[in-house]
Amino acid sequence: MYDFAVVGVGPAGARFARRAAESGYDVVAFEKGSVGTPLACSGHVSTDIWEYVPEGAEEKLLQNRVYGANFRVGGPDTRAYPFYKREEVSNVIDRVELDRTLADCARDAGADVREGHTVTGIEERHDGVELTVSADGETFAVEAKMVAGCDGPVSRVRRAVGLPEPGEKLHGVLAFDEDADDGDFVDVHLTVPRFFAWRIPRGEAGVEYGLAAPPGAEVNEMFDALTDAYDVETDHFCSGAIPIGPPDRVTTRRAFLVGDAAAQTKPFTGGGILYGMTAADRAVETISPDDPATLRDYESAWRDELSSEIALGHWIRRAYSLPESVQQLGLRTLSGEIAVHMDRPTSFFSRDHLAKLIGR
Repeated sequence: MYDFAVVGVGPAGARFARRAAESGYDVVAFEKGSVGTPLACSGHVSTDIWEYVPEGAEEKLLQNRVYGANFRVGGPDTRAYPFYKREEVSNVIDRVELDRTLADCARDAGADVREGHTVTGIEERHDGVELTVSADGETFAVEAKMVAGCDGPVSRVRRAVGLPEPGEKLHGVLAFDEDADDGDFVDVHLTVPRFFAWRIPRGEAGVEYGLAAPPGAEVNEMFDALTDAYDVETDHFCSGAIPIGPPDRVTTRRAFLVGDAAAQTKPFTGGGILYGMTAADRAVETISPDDPATLRDYESAWRDELSSEIALGHWIRRAYSLPESVQQLGLRTLSGEIAVHMDRPTSFFSRDHLAKLIGR
């Protein structure tokens, strides 16, 4: 019997598997396909990402350095409202290679990471869990004291153990133009219902175009309008769900959710890489596989870390639906040099950022 079985080896699952194995636990982790594929997430992240990968990984992963964002309430020909720093705000990375790097870290720490293994069933018992796993045409059972559901927005673990769904799932799409672009700014277009569209320069890797919208919105048509406005042809089209939440509960007696499965994401961007890995760290620090009561500690720990950021993120997202004239007024008032961390909206109220606002 393993201490932990991890379902899903994206950033959150790989981080939990690594940290749990480093803490001396017996860990097995299952990924239904190849780690990192299919791509369903942007590679635009804060510079905090380098704290989670081995020294030297930056050279392999980094595609571009970003210093700010141009916000627009219309297409690429409308007025830009720049928000920027003099130092790097964020980085663009090879998203597939990030997942592979994090999975390798888990393996190096001693976790048993198995690709091409699909978890088809989960039975939660008083003293543990039994997973039904399919691989190479065969089906077998795996026992563990606890199961970590790190299997994304449409989580099989979440459904199997009866945990609540995220409050909302957006439909995100993205694709790529192969023409190199090492621009310093991303572009954000407030032209999508209740969310936004984006253009991200990725250096020699090209340009990423994408958007997200609530269910029922015609995302493909809106995406075509975005790329037509930029007069580009894209390929490698990707589509996926973006969970917005989180729900009131992400644990049962022997199961817990981490990352997108728990809707531990930024409501104002949909990004969840850093939030998911942060929650994974809190899980390892608080959960004992021999004591189900410690799952309550995990619930408290990750919410203490992220709830204020998520709550403020919901308020920021409401601004996407304001009348255009109000959006323009707000952008005109707030644009300029900033001292805000892209993963921590509470930094808007930091002394450094307020000094930037007052000094304009």
